[in-house]
Amino acid sequence: MKSRALQPESFLITREPYYEAQGEEISLFEKAYRNLIPVLLKGPTGCGKTRFMEHMAWRLQRPLITVSCHDDLTASDLVGRYLITADQTVWMDGPLAQAVRCGGICYLDEIVEARKDTTVVIHPLADDRRLLPIEKTGEVLAAPAEFGLAISYNPGYQSVLKDLKQSTRQRFVALEFHYPSPDLEQKIVDHESGVGAERAAKLVRFAAMTRNLKGSGLEEGASTRLLVHAAKLMVSGVSAPYACQSAIAQALTDDPEMIAAINELSRSLF
Repeated sequence: MKSRALQPESFLITREPYYEAQGEEISLFEKAYRNLIPVLLKGPTGCGKTRFMEHMAWRLQRPLITVSCHDDLTASDLVGRYLITADQTVWMDGPLAQAVRCGGICYLDEIVEARKDTTVVIHPLADDRRLLPIEKTGEVLAAPAEFGLAISYNPGYQSVLKDLKQSTRQRFVALEFHYPSPDLEQKIVDHESGVGAERAAKLVRFAAMTRNLKGSGLEEGASTRLLVHAAKLMVSGVSAPYACQSAIAQALTDDPEMIAAINELSRSLF
């Protein structure tokens, strides 16, 4: 039996990801990391949680291994499994085991989407033990000091069926993220797209209008990510109303009446 080794440098972020701090989240994450405390990121979709993780991995100069959690994610998907090739059996580490071995940061995005019997596998890593048992090989990996664990979820989608267990939640320091203030969001949209301050400001006002519709026809308002998408289309020559319709209205809902209402909001600004 052979084992496939990870190349940690392939997960290193070599260029600084653009990130604008909203508060003291950078300092708190660094202090939690130095004290071997895992971190929970809470906030709406598209508000910058993933970009924040990329920025922190760059600042700490650690490989970042990201897992997008889903309903079919199993413990083997995280820890690893045997693969049978033509003439041999090969053990393949999963992303969690890879991060432990190389002293990287493992980021489990939208953790509540994974099955509860899967997320339990992180418990020994998220407390003072900092161990990852690999049942199939009989190995127990001890996480080095460089290893970090972070998870995220969107409280807006929380339900009885998709909630974070207290036995998981209470192992983490929590950072709460929100959409940036209007001035900061305008700066971010302009920087990421080059759309210009005036049109970026209008997009931010448009986003605020859609966010006011949350719970009144929309599950979520326009995220900063969607604003950047619309701005990039505008820079590429797409008219502002059509960019807002394609990148924002159609992305937020399939309801024809709500789409028409959102389009009216964008035309009132552009």
